[in-house]
Amino acid sequence: MRRSLAQRMRQYQPQREANLVPPVEGRLTRVVGMTLEAVGCNVSLGGRCSVTDGHGREIETEVVGFDGPRIYLMPLTSIEGLQPGARVLPMARGEHLAVGPALLGRVLNGLGEPIDGKGDVPLHDIMEHGPVVHKTINPLQRQPIREPLDVGIATINALLTVGRGQRLGLFAGSGVGKSVLLGMMTQFTTADVIVVGLIGERGREVKEFIDEILGQAGLSRAVVVASPADDSPLLRMRAAVLTTRIAEGFREQGKNVLMLMDSLTRFAMAQREIALSIGEPPATKGYPPSVFAKLPQLVERAGNADQGQGSITAFYTVLTEGDDQQDPVADAARAILDGHIVLSRSLAEEGHYPAIDIEASISRVMPSVVSADQFAKMQLFRRIYARYQQNRDLISVGAYVPGSDKDIDFAIERMPHLRQFMQQGLKEKVSFEDALQRLGKVVVPAPRPGNQNNNNVTPLQSRTLNHGGGQAARA
Repeated sequence: MRRSLAQRMRQYQPQREANLVPPVEGRLTRVVGMTLEAVGCNVSLGGRCSVTDGHGREIETEVVGFDGPRIYLMPLTSIEGLQPGARVLPMARGEHLAVGPALLGRVLNGLGEPIDGKGDVPLHDIMEHGPVVHKTINPLQRQPIREPLDVGIATINALLTVGRGQRLGLFAGSGVGKSVLLGMMTQFTTADVIVVGLIGERGREVKEFIDEILGQAGLSRAVVVASPADDSPLLRMRAAVLTTRIAEGFREQGKNVLMLMDSLTRFAMAQREIALSIGEPPATKGYPPSVFAKLPQLVERAGNADQGQGSITAFYTVLTEGDDQQDPVADAARAILDGHIVLSRSLAEEGHYPAIDIEASISRVMPSVVSADQFAKMQLFRRIYARYQQNRDLISVGAYVPGSDKDIDFAIERMPHLRQFMQQGLKEKVSFEDALQRLGKVVVPAPRPGNQNNNNVTPLQSRTLNHGGGQAARA
């Protein structure tokens, strides 16, 4: 009887959970600028913590460093109202991103929350869930870049051909027209999906880019992630990572994605603010070493993926302060990207749009994605343009005597056609095929009446057209 009663009583004993972990609470000890210091929390680097201010408001932060028992936190929002000894609680929830057609036409902030007033993103259209921090791609599993991507810009299509899966930098100073050029690409490209990241831009420019430059046609197949300049540096960095992760999600679904990030320099500046605030020593022009480690980590996530998946063709704008092409961020970006397009302020001041400096720009994958004939004509275009620029001062002051050099005479005769080819209206789309036809007419003009024996071919034409194809094939 006693055994039976003991067995009956045992079933009423409470069962304790095997993995019960007591909550750990820390305290805020110091605030310097945007950096918070706390003790009492055992949180890993990159972890999330919630700090409660005097009004009960919870401020989300991220662990960016530690020194013994002290951890350094960077807030995502304003820190007004914090008091000494405020509660710091680790956040155990993980971050996951939902990617699918429901994101098209939406504008998100750096946290992935909609800010366009259209409500929440409907989850029934979501096709893929995954962590925000994505795994890296084995470089041996990446598909090679072999197909061109039509971006609708004649100069880029014909002279700086973009390969599907290529990563390029758009180098320009302020007010030269890089945002407008990006907007034209979003409207004219043949990519399946467009992902735009506006990192550290002025709030006014964010709305103007969406309403006027991107437009409804471009927004209908695009996702915009906007983190204006008044956001915290951590939120700006997270917006850049979120933009890349959204593009990766569509790539995993087999889509060919065009990703535009404006700008890579603002991303580097945000990392500089964080690194300097936690005591990392500055290096080149105030940029700490971690900045140049973060840049390739972000850029290398774009490009082609494994067999059966899509691609991410990425354009990163790089601000060159004072039009200095040797800026540390610009110099580092050139080394890790697959090409660069430089916008010239002097051309922009002349009313030449798009103000692409063809001599300073290059596409490193162009020999692999175009025919030998197009590559030869591109070389001839560059040589004609360069020959004219080398003698521009002599020509402008009248010191050059016509007939002295057959190549210079040809460059003078062709230069108006070259300039016309490189200029394009804001609403004008030039397809890849049309750009190639225009290029042929510009560099190889039709023979004049009475000269059917091609006696007017210059040495410059002969050298380029006869040997350029072989160079393209070998490249």
